[in-house]
Amino acid sequence: MNLTAGQELPELMKHPTTRQLVQYAGAQGDFYEIHYDQAYAQGVGLPGVILHGLLKAAFLGQLVTDWLGDRGTLKAFEVSYRGIDVPGRPYRCRGRVTMVEGDRVELEVWGEDPDGQRTTLGSATVEMKK
Repeated sequence: MNLTAGQELPELMKHPTTRQLVQYAGAQGDFYEIHYDQAYAQGVGLPGVILHGLLKAAFLGQLVTDWLGDRGTLKAFEVSYRGIDVPGRPYRCRGRVTMVEGDRVELEVWGEDPDGQRTTLGSATVEMKK
């Protein structure tokens, strides 16, 4: 595969639900009430329950690994959270190649709310198979 800087990754659309947040809380052990209790979340100034940051990171990780497949190995991955996302609203995962140097490929990834606001920013480094 011929990779070049600027190449877009196929986007991944997620449709998170409150049920998914409860399932994720159980699997990950993050039972902070802002992720499943509407009244509590609103009581601390949020619009309602919000997605776990690490769930959004997992969605972006899936974007990268779906694109990569068995053509290489994910070597580094990091994200930062810049906004909140809520269940019942689509979460769009996007990315692009920022650098290709031999077998090493750098990626920029991000998650968007339905208004196009980038609520999660990240980067990944992959090593392509020879």
